[in-house]
Amino acid sequence: MIVLSIIIGSVLMVYPLSYDVSGWRPLFMFMIMLFWVLCQPTWCGVWFAFGVGIFNDLLLDAPLGLNALSFVLITFFTRYLTRERRILTFWNIWTLAALAILAHLFFIWFAQSLGDIRFSLARHWQPLLTSILCWPLVYYCLKKWRI
Repeated sequence: MIVLSIIIGSVLMVYPLSYDVSGWRPLFMFMIMLFWVLCQPTWCGVWFAFGVGIFNDLLLDAPLGLNALSFVLITFFTRYLTRERRILTFWNIWTLAALAILAHLFFIWFAQSLGDIRFSLARHWQPLLTSILCWPLVYYCLKKWRI
């Protein structure tokens, strides 16, 4: 189910939308990766995040390793913060996901600023908002397949 969810997430990331609507597209690959890292920590860890990040870079024609590095760093810190907890409630996971999405967008902004790539903050608050609001949908669609 993990592979199938990654395939569905990749289709949702590249599905053609109009220019006005495409700015509101949630970060599906990031949310799916984060769900599996939080809910299946024995199977999905830092290497899983690296693989999904490289796949996301290739999928979106981003600089190779940009999303991968962000995914790995956020996975490491997320796993570090949740290693003591055995039971994560929906509200805890949603809070962690919101902070992780914010950290991901901040890292992408920082890395693109260092690379002198134009980054519009006005355009990147939209996926932040929609990703945080779509997290319950991703969570409830995938939670029945976690063990």
